[in-house]
Amino acid sequence: MPLRQGFGVSRFQPLLAARADQLAQESLARPGAPAALPERLLVVDSERSHATWFEEGKPKASWRISTARAGIGGAEGSYRTPPGWHRIARRIGEGAELGTVFISREPTGEIWHGEARPEDLILTRILTLEGLEPGVNSGPGCDSLARYIYIHGTNHEALLGRPVSHGCVRMSNDDIRDLFAQMAEGDHVLITEPASRTIPDPFGPGRFHYAGLAGSGMSALAQFQAMNGGRASGSDRAFDRGERAEFRSQLEVLGIEVLPQDGTGLEGDCSALVVSTAVEEKVPDFAAAKQKAIPILHRSELLAHFVSARRTIAVSGTSGKSTTTAMIFELLLGTGRDPSVITGGDIRLLQERRLPGNAWAGGSDLLVVEADESDGSLVRYAPAIGVILNLHRDHREMDEVAGMFEVLRARASEALIVGEGDNLNALAGGTLRFGFGPKANVRAENLVLGADGSTFQVGSVSFALGIPGRHNVENALAAIAVGGVLGIPLSEMAGALAGYRGIGRRFELIGHAGGIEVVDDFAHNAEKIAASLATAQRRAARVLAIYQPHGYGPTRFLRHDFVETFSRSLRPQDRLWMLEVFYAGGTAIRDFSSADIVEEIASRGVSAEFAGSREWLSATIAEEARPGDLILVMGARDPSLSDFARDILAEIGCATGDKSGCQDG
Repeated sequence: MPLRQGFGVSRFQPLLAARADQLAQESLARPGAPAALPERLLVVDSERSHATWFEEGKPKASWRISTARAGIGGAEGSYRTPPGWHRIARRIGEGAELGTVFISREPTGEIWHGEARPEDLILTRILTLEGLEPGVNSGPGCDSLARYIYIHGTNHEALLGRPVSHGCVRMSNDDIRDLFAQMAEGDHVLITEPASRTIPDPFGPGRFHYAGLAGSGMSALAQFQAMNGGRASGSDRAFDRGERAEFRSQLEVLGIEVLPQDGTGLEGDCSALVVSTAVEEKVPDFAAAKQKAIPILHRSELLAHFVSARRTIAVSGTSGKSTTTAMIFELLLGTGRDPSVITGGDIRLLQERRLPGNAWAGGSDLLVVEADESDGSLVRYAPAIGVILNLHRDHREMDEVAGMFEVLRARASEALIVGEGDNLNALAGGTLRFGFGPKANVRAENLVLGADGSTFQVGSVSFALGIPGRHNVENALAAIAVGGVLGIPLSEMAGALAGYRGIGRRFELIGHAGGIEVVDDFAHNAEKIAASLATAQRRAARVLAIYQPHGYGPTRFLRHDFVETFSRSLRPQDRLWMLEVFYAGGTAIRDFSSADIVEEIASRGVSAEFAGSREWLSATIAEEARPGDLILVMGARDPSLSDFARDILAEIGCATGDKSGCQDG
């Protein structure tokens, strides 16, 4: 069956088809299920907002659909979509014109022609559903036929791919016509329920132990648990080596016990082990948990639990997640909404309260989280409001990340906010968009970019942002869009954002010495590097850029992008030094050097050099830098980079005689 490219239909996706087949196989254990998978079967994947049609056991077509905003459930009056096995009871509308309006399953003679209408119309074709599972979708109080549950065409085609119906399964009008032509009365329909896993109560008497506690995502979860009255402990190789003593102390002040990473943390009252993708099975804590049959939770499973328990705003995108998460948090805090936050960046506002900065437990049900796509965990989250900032190459190919964003679109229950990038257009139907161009509903006008900040207008309200860069204005627009969904007046948002403090290592000014500026930045993919360089070039006549790639896998994946970005973004007067790839341990294949990347960049005519050691580079920079220069230190995952930036400032201070920079004084 050919698939049209419209609002409702998606590209045929083998992964979605394989998932639908697996869900169907697993659902054979349900009461009322057929003895074997039917040869003709429609699987409605409520969690992904997709339906897949199978004939003779093979997937033939898939479409975007919408199930109920209220979720999945069979109870009469619940406005939920009933789960489980059904069959087609009646086919209604054979031969009717596309857009035919039905009321009480009868055509009215009216035709919908695509005009905007606020009411929910039942259009084109109707497939009524008879439940096959007594007490679930059949019988008194839960009967799908008695509840008038249909598969039908809709006038809200732009909203397909999101849960917005009142219980029925909605499709585009082209798609319901195509499906209707394939299905017969008696054919099976399976409506799946979202996957769930029962985990121990993180706020109960049991203790959660975090392996890799020093990681930003792990420490944020442990803090959030402890701040809400739960019990948390953790271990990390960095702490075992005596590193990051101040950070360790901050965690301990919150009641988080730091233990050796030798398996002893799993003894006694430990009720769960929390791990990240970076934690390998050979880590002693992991082995001890398996031996003791203690539940092992991926970091994202615990975060998903917190997300589902609150009215959550989940911020995704390949660039700007931490900054936007912090902006939304401070906007909500500054307008009296008392939110919580779980993020990967260190929010300065929280650091001023002597906290690590990446978590806070507020008193309202609002929670802001950074939703990461790098390890695929984004698909676990079902927030109230989803934010998709942008789509660039980072840890994965863009098509794969776009598929994750499609899932976020399907799982955001209240609203979806999407950037104006053209490669996000397929996700943007029925969403709120932000940016600078005509597609944006929340649009910045009269933009003035300065060396230290920016000003702009949204509607008639003026905003001032105290951090530089066009990309940060874009992040602020996403935060403003969230505020709009929550009903916060623009004037209140302007006041809150004017006081935004920023986050650590996001174009963070370390200091000045001898007329030279030193800035520390987290930039680590091509788009972030380009944005940071552009911001630095707006402040300085010459930029001395230092970059440390992180991880051999990510660097191998982005190598070509690095070469292109540095070659394109650096001006003739700018210089680049690249340190060796940061290696945090593990089984990564180390089969190349940063020197190889530098050689490619230099062959493009860029002034680029490999730095074999930090000591050599610090001395070289101090000798090379002159008044008016900006030294930009970039890289991710290595906590010592900020210390290196401070060392450079001290070296320059000593070289220039500027005691404000020379730490040895």
